[in-house]
Amino acid sequence: MSPRFTLYGCPNTRSLRAAWALEEAGVPYDYVRINLFKGEGRKPPLIELNSSGKVPVLRDGDMILTESAAIITHLGERFPESGLVPGQDHPAERAAYFEWCFFIVAELEQPLWTIAKHRFALPEKLRHGNIEPTAAWEYQRATARLAEHLEGRETILKSGFSGADILAAHTLAWARSARIDGGQARLDAYLEAQWQRPAAERARVREG
Repeated sequence: MSPRFTLYGCPNTRSLRAAWALEEAGVPYDYVRINLFKGEGRKPPLIELNSSGKVPVLRDGDMILTESAAIITHLGERFPESGLVPGQDHPAERAAYFEWCFFIVAELEQPLWTIAKHRFALPEKLRHGNIEPTAAWEYQRATARLAEHLEGRETILKSGFSGADILAAHTLAWARSARIDGGQARLDAYLEAQWQRPAAERARVREG
């Protein structure tokens, strides 16, 4: 019997987050590689699953789910023993989880995606290189807030590692690989600790 879960992804994209969450949950899954750089995002099977042509896409039985933060949260809810999402019996930690997931996507990641779009993703006539210093400044403000929050702790939540750490660590690694100087050096120890988790390593191997 084939695994219930199928992840459609591409190396060097947000799909690593979903693979990491699946590995943390310890559930078997199929991985379908979509070469976005060769236009496969605009072709079947991906375009039939996500009209935006983006990854990750998770198939859970008959359900199709997109957006990395939503996928991580869904897996945490489906597999509470993974610890990815605090349970209903821990309302304060649960609220903090959602607060930081939204912050990471809206504030920490957003400037990096702005830079990436104006470096290579947008049509050339719509790219504006002079926007990069502004986006890097925004990113530095976000890293400063995250660094302040992590002072004296190893994970975003008091209760330990969660899906919010997957989002944060992947975003910090993205900035490092893109050589975006946003003051993330203050978070290097945090990033290394999350990046060395066995599930993170398995996810990277799975994506190739």
